[in-house]
Amino acid sequence: MFDFNRITQETDLYNLHTHTQFCDGHAPMEEFVTEAIALGFTHLGFTPHSPISVESPCNMSKESVAGYFDEMERLRKAYGDRINLYTAMEIDYVSSGDGPADIYFQELPLDYRIGSVHFIPDINNPSELVDIDGKYPAFKSRMAKHFDGDIEYVVKRFFSQMMAMVDEGGFDVVGHMDKIGFNASQYRDGIDEEPWYDKLVIDLFENIMDHHLTIEINTKAWLQNNRLYPNLKYFGMLKRFNAPMIVNSDTHYPTLLNCGRMEAIKLLDVL
Repeated sequence: MFDFNRITQETDLYNLHTHTQFCDGHAPMEEFVTEAIALGFTHLGFTPHSPISVESPCNMSKESVAGYFDEMERLRKAYGDRINLYTAMEIDYVSSGDGPADIYFQELPLDYRIGSVHFIPDINNPSELVDIDGKYPAFKSRMAKHFDGDIEYVVKRFFSQMMAMVDEGGFDVVGHMDKIGFNASQYRDGIDEEPWYDKLVIDLFENIMDHHLTIEINTKAWLQNNRLYPNLKYFGMLKRFNAPMIVNSDTHYPTLLNCGRMEAIKLLDVL
């Protein structure tokens, strides 16, 4: 098992959720490595969006996986004396049997695996998977096209997918566990403050703890939206139950490698 605790106890200068040119990252991996070294980072993990069974411009193809591993080997040889580099993936949970626990991902020589949900079924056509991640204008359009404007269906289905992913296992870190909250709150102001929404988050947290998984504090939206995943209001719960945590920027750009991370770490420290 990958020792996240060793890294977080050793330093604040790390990032273990970094995208690449093999998925929807916006720079070659080497630029992330050189930026990390310039920032004084001692640990950097790459996590391209995994190959997926549905059409997605954001995910890497199975054909590109070998190239990803080759590039990781090259970068380790070139920079391994200055920074610890880890080969990982952010693996989409799509449905039962189609996610991190799939034998394909289990047999890949990954240092660790992040499990995430980005797709849920169309409300009227369950065989059609719809991306509910990304920027709000696209989300709003998909609400009309795929979900009949039923935001509660979208939120509840997201969390049911997350619960199923945790139950099936095959991964180490729960990625952005309540990310649906931002787009949902844009669509219906205050939805993420409603008691039924809080219960979904708390139930998921308890399930994560039962399965002894690490929770990611995801800072990707901090700069633009002043939002963390999980939401800042749940930090007290995470600290109270001594949940294993790592703080990741989920970056797609080298210049955002440390974006929001120091702020999140300080917020955790004061609780």
